[in-house]
Amino acid sequence: MNRSFTVVGNPQGRRVTLFAQAVRAAGLPAPRVVPWLEVLRAGGAEFGPEEIVRVDSPGEDPEVDLLLRGRSDPTRVEGTARWYERFTSALRTLRGGIRLDGTDDVAVMFEKRRCHAALAGADVPVPKSPTSGAAGAPVRGWDDVRALMREHRMPRLFVKPAHGSSASGVLAVDSAGGGRIRATTSVELDPGGRLFNSLKVRSYQREQDIAAIVDTLAPDGLHLERWVPKASQGGRSADLRVVVVDGRATHAVVRTSAGPLTNLHLGGRRGDLAGARQAAETAGLRWPEVLGICERAAACFPDTLCVGVDLLPAVGWRRAFVGEVNAFGDLLPRLTGLPGSGAEGLDTYAAQVAAALRRVPLTALPGPHHPHRTGTTHAGA
Repeated sequence: MNRSFTVVGNPQGRRVTLFAQAVRAAGLPAPRVVPWLEVLRAGGAEFGPEEIVRVDSPGEDPEVDLLLRGRSDPTRVEGTARWYERFTSALRTLRGGIRLDGTDDVAVMFEKRRCHAALAGADVPVPKSPTSGAAGAPVRGWDDVRALMREHRMPRLFVKPAHGSSASGVLAVDSAGGGRIRATTSVELDPGGRLFNSLKVRSYQREQDIAAIVDTLAPDGLHLERWVPKASQGGRSADLRVVVVDGRATHAVVRTSAGPLTNLHLGGRRGDLAGARQAAETAGLRWPEVLGICERAAACFPDTLCVGVDLLPAVGWRRAFVGEVNAFGDLLPRLTGLPGSGAEGLDTYAAQVAAALRRVPLTALPGPHHPHRTGTTHAGA
């Protein structure tokens, strides 16, 4: 049986383009692309037993966003609960093939309360959270946030949409300054109370504005985490995005920012990885331990070939916590693999192609159940 790659994604998107380039660079035919738009309109897609199927992000397509979120303006922040319900339902309509992701894995990664609980249950270090897991406290609005801040002695915390990504809707709330309060976020609150994603990070210092944002986001579900003061590099806050492929940390980038949000699309800059490693090891945090934390986080999602782990080094580089695990956290163009990772000279997509081919030879007879092979069990999960 001759294997081939297939990707479910948005055909004109950067992710699909980069993955297709990696497949062709491996000397293979370009992957078949199944558009998310077709999947959503047709109510599913079927794959042959020879197809190695990668599911990619449904982002960066307004028509797809409209079908998932139910809003015509893709810059709006609201609607994440509907997006999550429709996206996870769509994942379950993908039938057959050999999957490089797990439907249940992706569903947990896109539900921050469940993801936090899964990581904590596996002894992965995470920031404290009163909303983690099924027994977590409900957050119906700003009054609940205020109450939980007092109850759990959390004067500084992150308020996150339970189903958000790319820092959309995230607020870094600081109430430690003599009764004053401030929220740093990329959310733009318009005079009508609507919320928009913005590439500009802004600060709100009127509690009524912060309350308005939180109250608008709350119906979609919110997750609260203690604000871990981050280590610094060059006078800027620093954290790491670490890509784990097939259980091994293969790529890492330091992200730095003048504020608490380090996302590169929000103005964060790539930092000095060698400098971060040296700082950690000088403080007694061994680099293999740093990468090992990320690999333990990825192990919570055993049916998914690749995840992106957001690692938060604490002040002084002595400890590190996992902030999030991202199902689509591999968009790091031109970044090549870590020394000793087995992905030297490969970008994140080429590393995944190589790992997939190690797991699933291009020519093979059907054999026993493969951990990433789908069938009725996986499709109905």
